[in-house]
Amino acid sequence: MKKILISAIMLIGLTFTAQAQKISENALGLRFGDSGGFGGEVSYQRALSSNNRLELDLGWRNRNNYNKNSYDDKAIKLTGLYQWVWNIDGGFNWYAGIGGGVGSYGRNYYDNRVYDNTIYAFAAGDIGIEYNFDIPLLISLDFRPEIGGSGGYYDNNYGSDIALAVRFQF
Repeated sequence: MKKILISAIMLIGLTFTAQAQKISENALGLRFGDSGGFGGEVSYQRALSSNNRLELDLGWRNRNNYNKNSYDDKAIKLTGLYQWVWNIDGGFNWYAGIGGGVGSYGRNYYDNRVYDNTIYAFAAGDIGIEYNFDIPLLISLDFRPEIGGSGGYYDNNYGSDIALAVRFQF
């Protein structure tokens, strides 16, 4: 009985260690999104342990609205996320994270040339899936809800983003 119990414990331990995958120390690339969130972002990931990392994204936005109230939006934001990473199979991982950031949003109305500028803070979550290629390339798809702000950029202080990211690992 002891041999069966010890064998079962060793088999379970081997299963859990086989599922672990070391994430890359550093990854740098671009995150492309929209959907009421933000737009393009320069993205950097830094491993903190074998299954945790920090992600920093610097995003920007230019948008023109040519209707009755024509205006030009300009925005920039910095997002920081702490992420947990779990291996699914082979090079596939899924991850979830939490964090926040700060941003600046401005609107220039063409009819009366009034420029509004707002600085805001927000909280963010993140959930996604990624594939780690055999070459130093990482591609991911994620969903990021954000809440906060001062009512300037986000309607009802909420924004969300679905994005595709491509990062070079080093």
